[in-house]
Amino acid sequence: MGIFVGLFTPPLAALLRDVVTPVVFSLMTLVLLRVDPVQVLGYLRRPLLVLALLIWLLVASPVIAWAVCAALGFEGPLAAALVIMATGCAATSSPAFARLVGLDGEISLVAAVLSTLLVPFTAPPLALGLMGIDLAISLEGLMLRLALVVGLPLLLSIAIRRVLGPRRLAEWGRAVDGASVLLVVLYGFGVMDGILARLLAEPRFVLAGIALAFAGAFALNLATALAFFPFGKRVALSAGLLSGNRNMALYLAVLPAATDARILMFFALCQFPLFLSPFLLRAVYARLVPEPQPAS
Repeated sequence: MGIFVGLFTPPLAALLRDVVTPVVFSLMTLVLLRVDPVQVLGYLRRPLLVLALLIWLLVASPVIAWAVCAALGFEGPLAAALVIMATGCAATSSPAFARLVGLDGEISLVAAVLSTLLVPFTAPPLALGLMGIDLAISLEGLMLRLALVVGLPLLLSIAIRRVLGPRRLAEWGRAVDGASVLLVVLYGFGVMDGILARLLAEPRFVLAGIALAFAGAFALNLATALAFFPFGKRVALSAGLLSGNRNMALYLAVLPAATDARILMFFALCQFPLFLSPFLLRAVYARLVPEPQPAS
Protein backbone atom coordinates (compact mmCIF):
# COMPACT_ATOMS: atom_id res chain seq x y z
CA MET A 1 0.00 0.00 0.00
CA GLY A 2 1.33 3.43 -0.97
CA ILE A 3 1.05 5.03 2.47
CA PHE A 4 3.24 2.38 4.10
CA VAL A 5 5.84 2.41 1.34
CA GLY A 6 5.88 6.21 1.46
CA LEU A 7 6.20 6.17 5.25
CA PHE A 8 9.28 3.94 5.25
CA THR A 9 10.99 5.39 2.15
CA PRO A 10 11.40 9.09 3.05
CA PRO A 11 13.47 10.02 -0.05
CA LEU A 12 10.72 8.71 -2.34
CA ALA A 13 8.02 10.49 -0.31
CA ALA A 14 9.99 13.75 -0.46
CA LEU A 15 10.45 13.36 -4.21
CA LEU A 16 6.71 12.97 -4.77
CA ARG A 17 5.47 15.53 -2.23
CA ASP A 18 5.12 18.28 -4.82
CA VAL A 19 2.98 16.13 -7.14
CA VAL A 20 0.18 15.65 -4.59
CA THR A 21 -1.98 18.45 -6.01
CA PRO A 22 -1.73 17.37 -9.70
CA VAL A 23 -2.21 13.75 -8.63
CA VAL A 24 -5.38 14.64 -6.72
CA PHE A 25 -6.64 16.64 -9.72
CA SER A 26 -5.93 13.75 -12.11
CA LEU A 27 -7.43 11.18 -9.75
CA MET A 28 -10.61 13.24 -9.38
CA THR A 29 -10.88 13.42 -13.18
CA LEU A 30 -10.51 9.64 -13.61
CA VAL A 31 -12.92 8.84 -10.78
CA LEU A 32 -15.58 11.19 -12.20
CA LEU A 33 -14.92 9.81 -15.66
CA ARG A 34 -15.99 6.37 -14.42
CA VAL A 35 -19.20 7.81 -12.93
CA ASP A 36 -22.08 8.14 -15.34
CA PRO A 37 -24.11 11.26 -14.35
CA VAL A 38 -27.26 9.67 -15.74
CA GLN A 39 -26.66 6.63 -13.56
CA VAL A 40 -26.19 8.80 -10.47
CA LEU A 41 -29.46 10.60 -11.17
CA GLY A 42 -31.12 7.23 -11.63
CA TYR A 43 -30.06 6.25 -8.12
CA LEU A 44 -31.93 9.19 -6.60
CA ARG A 45 -34.91 7.02 -5.80
CA ARG A 46 -34.96 8.18 -2.16
CA PRO A 47 -34.36 11.95 -2.37
CA LEU A 48 -35.22 12.61 1.29
CA LEU A 49 -32.66 10.02 2.42
CA VAL A 50 -29.99 11.50 0.16
CA LEU A 51 -30.76 15.05 1.34
CA ALA A 52 -30.67 14.00 4.99
CA LEU A 53 -27.39 12.16 4.46
CA LEU A 54 -25.76 15.15 2.73
CA ILE A 55 -26.87 17.54 5.48
CA TRP A 56 -25.54 15.14 8.10
CA LEU A 57 -22.21 14.59 6.33
CA LEU A 58 -21.46 18.21 5.44
CA VAL A 59 -23.14 20.26 8.18
CA ALA A 60 -24.23 18.25 11.22
CA SER A 61 -21.03 16.18 11.54
CA PRO A 62 -18.58 19.10 11.85
CA VAL A 63 -20.89 20.98 14.22
CA ILE A 64 -21.17 17.89 16.42
CA ALA A 65 -17.40 17.33 16.29
CA TRP A 66 -16.81 20.96 17.28
CA ALA A 67 -19.36 20.72 20.13
CA VAL A 68 -17.79 17.51 21.48
CA CYS A 69 -14.29 19.03 21.39
CA ALA A 70 -15.58 22.15 23.18
CA ALA A 71 -17.41 20.07 25.81
CA LEU A 72 -14.29 18.01 26.50
CA GLY A 73 -12.04 21.05 26.58
CA PHE A 74 -10.02 19.60 23.70
CA GLU A 75 -8.20 22.46 21.99
CA GLY A 76 -5.21 23.09 19.76
CA PRO A 77 -4.23 22.09 16.22
CA LEU A 78 -5.28 18.44 16.52
CA ALA A 79 -8.74 19.47 17.73
CA ALA A 80 -9.01 21.93 14.82
CA ALA A 81 -7.84 19.23 12.40
CA LEU A 82 -10.43 16.78 13.75
CA VAL A 83 -13.22 19.29 13.18
CA ILE A 84 -11.96 20.05 9.66
CA MET A 85 -11.85 16.31 8.94
CA ALA A 86 -15.56 16.18 9.80
CA THR A 87 -16.27 18.93 7.24
CA GLY A 88 -14.81 16.80 4.43
CA CYS A 89 -16.80 15.07 1.72
CA ALA A 90 -17.11 11.30 1.61
CA ALA A 91 -14.07 9.62 0.11
CA THR A 92 -14.41 8.75 -3.56
CA SER A 93 -13.35 5.21 -2.66
CA SER A 94 -16.41 4.78 -0.42
CA PRO A 95 -18.65 3.07 -3.02
CA ALA A 96 -15.93 0.49 -3.75
CA PHE A 97 -15.38 -0.10 -0.03
CA ALA A 98 -19.14 -0.40 0.55
CA ARG A 99 -19.49 -3.08 -2.12
CA LEU A 100 -16.38 -4.84 -0.80
CA VAL A 101 -17.89 -5.26 2.67
CA GLY A 102 -21.42 -6.04 1.46
CA LEU A 103 -23.07 -2.67 2.09
CA ASP A 104 -25.16 -0.35 -0.12
CA GLY A 105 -23.01 0.71 -3.07
CA GLU A 106 -25.75 2.80 -4.70
CA ILE A 107 -26.36 5.21 -1.82
CA SER A 108 -22.61 5.36 -1.25
CA LEU A 109 -22.01 6.40 -4.86
CA VAL A 110 -24.67 9.11 -4.79
CA ALA A 111 -23.52 10.54 -1.46
CA ALA A 112 -19.83 10.42 -2.39
CA VAL A 113 -20.35 12.23 -5.70
CA LEU A 114 -22.81 14.85 -4.43
CA SER A 115 -20.89 15.58 -1.23
CA THR A 116 -17.72 16.07 -3.30
CA LEU A 117 -19.50 18.59 -5.54
CA LEU A 118 -20.98 20.44 -2.54
CA VAL A 119 -17.98 20.54 -0.19
CA PRO A 120 -16.46 23.74 -1.69
CA PHE A 121 -19.60 25.57 -0.55
CA THR A 122 -20.01 24.00 2.91
CA ALA A 123 -16.57 23.31 4.38
CA PRO A 124 -14.94 26.77 4.15
CA PRO A 125 -17.81 28.68 5.84
CA LEU A 126 -17.95 26.09 8.64
CA ALA A 127 -14.21 25.76 9.24
CA LEU A 128 -13.19 29.40 8.76
CA GLY A 129 -16.42 31.23 9.47
CA LEU A 130 -18.45 29.45 12.13
CA MET A 131 -15.54 27.77 13.90
CA GLY A 132 -12.84 30.36 13.27
CA ILE A 133 -10.04 27.90 12.52
CA ASP A 134 -6.91 29.59 11.13
CA LEU A 135 -5.78 27.81 7.97
CA ALA A 136 -3.60 30.64 6.62
CA ILE A 137 -6.09 31.26 3.82
CA SER A 138 -9.21 33.39 3.42
CA LEU A 139 -12.69 31.91 3.27
CA GLU A 140 -13.10 32.99 -0.34
CA GLY A 141 -9.66 31.66 -1.26
CA LEU A 142 -10.39 28.24 0.21
CA MET A 143 -13.77 28.08 -1.51
CA LEU A 144 -12.17 29.00 -4.84
CA ARG A 145 -9.38 26.43 -4.53
CA LEU A 146 -11.76 23.64 -3.56
CA ALA A 147 -14.13 24.62 -6.37
CA LEU A 148 -11.29 24.45 -8.89
CA VAL A 149 -10.01 21.08 -7.68
CA VAL A 150 -13.55 19.65 -7.81
CA GLY A 151 -15.11 21.62 -10.66
CA LEU A 152 -12.37 21.44 -13.28
CA PRO A 153 -12.08 17.61 -13.09
CA LEU A 154 -15.87 17.42 -13.37
CA LEU A 155 -15.91 19.57 -16.52
CA LEU A 156 -12.93 17.70 -17.96
CA SER A 157 -14.52 14.32 -17.31
CA ILE A 158 -17.77 15.44 -18.98
CA ALA A 159 -15.82 16.70 -22.01
CA ILE A 160 -13.84 13.44 -22.29
CA ARG A 161 -17.04 11.42 -21.93
CA ARG A 162 -18.64 13.37 -24.79
CA VAL A 163 -15.63 13.01 -27.06
CA LEU A 164 -15.01 9.31 -26.45
CA GLY A 165 -18.59 8.12 -26.02
CA PRO A 166 -19.85 5.44 -23.63
CA ARG A 167 -18.75 2.50 -25.79
CA ARG A 168 -15.09 3.52 -25.97
CA LEU A 169 -15.11 4.47 -22.28
CA ALA A 170 -16.38 0.99 -21.45
CA GLU A 171 -13.55 -0.52 -23.51
CA TRP A 172 -10.99 1.59 -21.70
CA GLY A 173 -12.57 1.08 -18.29
CA ARG A 174 -9.91 -1.28 -16.94
CA ALA A 175 -7.12 1.01 -18.14
CA VAL A 176 -8.77 3.98 -16.40
CA ASP A 177 -9.14 1.96 -13.19
CA GLY A 178 -5.51 0.88 -13.41
CA ALA A 179 -4.39 4.48 -13.83
CA SER A 180 -6.51 5.44 -10.82
CA VAL A 181 -4.81 2.78 -8.69
CA LEU A 182 -1.40 4.05 -9.79
CA LEU A 183 -2.35 7.61 -8.85
CA VAL A 184 -3.58 6.45 -5.43
CA VAL A 185 -0.19 4.82 -4.86
CA LEU A 186 1.65 7.99 -5.91
CA TYR A 187 -0.61 10.02 -3.63
CA GLY A 188 0.17 7.67 -0.75
CA PHE A 189 3.89 8.18 -1.32
CA GLY A 190 3.63 11.97 -1.39
CA VAL A 191 1.42 12.53 1.65
CA MET A 192 3.80 10.55 3.87
CA ASP A 193 6.62 13.03 3.32
CA GLY A 194 8.12 13.98 6.69
CA ILE A 195 5.91 11.66 8.75
CA LEU A 196 8.67 9.16 9.62
CA ALA A 197 11.04 11.95 10.68
CA ARG A 198 8.26 13.47 12.82
CA LEU A 199 7.51 10.04 14.29
CA LEU A 200 11.15 9.55 15.30
CA ALA A 201 11.41 13.07 16.71
CA GLU A 202 8.00 13.21 18.46
CA PRO A 203 6.66 9.64 18.70
CA ARG A 204 4.02 10.45 21.31
CA PHE A 205 2.56 13.30 19.25
CA VAL A 206 2.42 11.30 16.01
CA LEU A 207 1.01 8.19 17.69
CA ALA A 208 -1.57 10.41 19.42
CA GLY A 209 -2.46 11.81 15.99
CA ILE A 210 -2.91 8.32 14.54
CA ALA A 211 -5.06 7.29 17.51
CA LEU A 212 -7.16 10.45 17.13
CA ALA A 213 -7.59 9.81 13.39
CA PHE A 214 -8.93 6.32 14.08
CA ALA A 215 -11.06 7.54 16.99
CA GLY A 216 -12.55 10.32 14.88
CA ALA A 217 -13.28 7.99 11.97
CA PHE A 218 -14.89 5.33 14.15
CA ALA A 219 -16.86 7.92 16.16
CA LEU A 220 -18.28 9.50 12.99
CA ASN A 221 -19.05 6.03 11.65
CA LEU A 222 -20.91 4.98 14.81
CA ALA A 223 -22.79 8.26 15.32
CA THR A 224 -23.96 8.29 11.71
CA ALA A 225 -25.02 4.64 11.77
CA LEU A 226 -27.10 5.29 14.90
CA ALA A 227 -28.64 8.46 13.41
CA PHE A 228 -29.71 6.63 10.23
CA PHE A 229 -30.82 3.40 11.87
CA PRO A 230 -34.52 4.25 11.15
CA PHE A 231 -33.72 3.91 7.42
CA GLY A 232 -32.70 0.28 7.87
CA LYS A 233 -29.60 -1.49 9.09
CA ARG A 234 -27.86 -1.77 5.71
CA VAL A 235 -28.40 1.90 4.82
CA ALA A 236 -27.34 2.99 8.32
CA LEU A 237 -24.07 1.04 8.16
CA SER A 238 -23.41 2.36 4.65
CA ALA A 239 -23.98 5.93 5.87
CA GLY A 240 -21.62 5.27 8.77
CA LEU A 241 -18.91 4.03 6.42
CA LEU A 242 -19.33 7.18 4.30
CA SER A 243 -19.09 9.44 7.33
CA GLY A 244 -16.05 7.72 8.78
CA ASN A 245 -14.12 7.82 5.49
CA ARG A 246 -13.56 11.47 4.57
CA ASN A 247 -11.59 12.77 1.60
CA MET A 248 -8.58 14.58 3.09
CA ALA A 249 -6.80 14.60 -0.27
CA LEU A 250 -8.72 17.72 -1.29
CA TYR A 251 -7.47 19.65 1.74
CA LEU A 252 -3.89 18.46 1.29
CA ALA A 253 -4.11 19.61 -2.34
CA VAL A 254 -5.49 23.11 -1.71
CA LEU A 255 -4.25 24.29 1.68
CA PRO A 256 -1.20 26.60 1.58
CA ALA A 257 2.19 25.59 2.94
CA ALA A 258 1.74 28.22 5.68
CA THR A 259 -1.04 26.13 7.26
CA ASP A 260 -0.07 24.73 10.66
CA ALA A 261 2.14 21.70 9.92
CA ARG A 262 0.40 19.72 12.68
CA ILE A 263 -2.96 20.11 10.94
CA LEU A 264 -1.51 18.98 7.62
CA MET A 265 0.20 16.05 9.36
CA PHE A 266 -3.12 14.96 10.84
CA PHE A 267 -4.72 14.95 7.39
CA ALA A 268 -1.91 12.68 6.21
CA LEU A 269 -2.43 10.39 9.22
CA CYS A 270 -6.14 10.16 8.33
CA GLN A 271 -5.08 7.97 5.40
CA PHE A 272 -4.51 5.09 7.83
CA PRO A 273 -8.15 4.75 8.99
CA LEU A 274 -9.36 5.58 5.47
CA PHE A 275 -7.62 2.56 3.95
CA LEU A 276 -7.67 0.20 6.95
CA SER A 277 -11.03 0.71 8.69
CA PRO A 278 -13.18 -1.02 6.00
CA PHE A 279 -11.03 -4.13 6.41
CA LEU A 280 -10.93 -3.86 10.21
CA LEU A 281 -14.73 -3.59 10.30
CA ARG A 282 -15.45 -6.16 7.62
CA ALA A 283 -16.23 -8.92 10.13
CA VAL A 284 -18.59 -6.59 11.99
CA TYR A 285 -20.47 -5.75 8.78
CA ALA A 286 -20.66 -9.44 7.83
CA ARG A 287 -22.19 -10.24 11.22
CA LEU A 288 -24.68 -7.36 11.19
CA VAL A 289 -25.68 -7.66 7.51
CA PRO A 290 -25.25 -11.30 6.46
CA GLU A 291 -25.31 -12.07 2.77
CA PRO A 292 -28.69 -13.32 1.54
CA GLN A 293 -28.84 -17.07 1.10
CA PRO A 294 -29.80 -18.37 -2.36
CA ALA A 295 -33.26 -19.91 -2.64
CA SER A 296 -33.27 -23.69 -2.46
